Amino acid sequence: MKQKKKSTKKRMALLFAALGLFVLVALLSAMGYRAMLKIEHPIQYEKIVNAYAEEYGVETWLIYAVIKTESSFHPEAESAAGAQGLMQITPDTFDWLRMKLREETPESAIFEPDTAIRYGTYFLKLLLDEFQDPRVALAAYHAGRGRVNGWLADESVSPDGKTLPEIPSRDTAHYVNKVMKAWAVYQNLYG
Repeated sequence: MKQKKKSTKKRMALLFAALGLFVLVALLSAMGYRAMLKIEHPIQYEKIVNAYAEEYGVETWLIYAVIKTESSFHPEAESAAGAQGLMQITPDTFDWLRMKLREETPESAIFEPDTAIRYGTYFLKLLLDEFQDPRVALAAYHAGRGRVNGWLADESVSPDGKTLPEIPSRDTAHYVNKVMKAWAVYQNLYG
């Protein structure tokens, strides 16, 4: 009988040790995953982002998500479509934003982090004010306001004229989903 009790105690001790090891491995894996996410979703240009987030009332983590998705924090980034800088603003949109802000900022300034983040955040603010729904605002950031307004006017695309249950452009839908996922990661990691 004593032998059986010792054997049972030994099995229980081994079971608890294995369970503890499992919990430890799971915890270390989770910490490793979180560390990896922080590498993939960095915080850069913090003072600039915070200043313009506050000035324009745009959530900091959304700005980081757009920068991450648009340029991966490379200030000299240029797209095939001609979008430039950290937040990938096209020259036409940059001209329009300069006009709205009544500024004569040189075109080359879009490659400067302060200018890119300022104009990109201001543009996000305008789109969020206009469309209310962040997904729709992001679709407009990517595809253009005119195109999104056309989608909203089409009842087969937007039954309520305010939201886009399914974005009709595959590229824009992919972009919006990418930014929304990055936004959630930034909120979860740093918010």
